[in-house]
Amino acid sequence: MKNIFVGNLNFRTTEDEIRTLFAAYGNVERVSLITDRDTGQPRGFGFVEMSNDTEAERAIAELNGREVGGRAINVNEARPKEGGPRRGGGFRR
Repeated sequence: MKNIFVGNLNFRTTEDEIRTLFAAYGNVERVSLITDRDTGQPRGFGFVEMSNDTEAERAIAELNGREVGGRAINVNEARPKEGGPRRGGGFRR
């Protein structure tokens, strides 16, 4: 299973559009477009999970820089999150 980062998306791009785009290269397990947790507005990026690594690599190579919704999208293998959970909040005195 390969997790793929997709960035610089037009805010009107839908999960179905991204699924269709990647499905041309192989089986898409999941598409997740990220939204702001407070406003619910799109953040302009998301993730695609593909079950076959070879198909995923081909999708990355073919789709990186392609124009979608008037924008050249960034497509690459997602890097794992760094660091642990955030703690606290508020102000230090």
